[in-house]
Amino acid sequence: MTKRLSSEEVYALLYELCVDLGFCLPPHDIRRLREAPPADVDKFTDAVFKAEGLDPGGEDGWLRPRVREVVERHMHGKCP
Repeated sequence: MTKRLSSEEVYALLYELCVDLGFCLPPHDIRRLREAPPADVDKFTDAVFKAEGLDPGGEDGWLRPRVREVVERHMHGKCP
């Protein structure tokens, strides 16, 4: 089941994306996502790509699936 993430959970998700995948968002985007996180896995994944200045639909390689997997795991409460 997908859940709306709390501010702290969004921070943990974004921290993991930064450390593991190099998606280190600017502070204003971190704040925006913490204050109003998208409730859908794909919309959250798209928001991360947009915050990085990337086209969410233009990445066909390994990166989008990896980012989406992290988002999905956090939204489904399967994080350590």
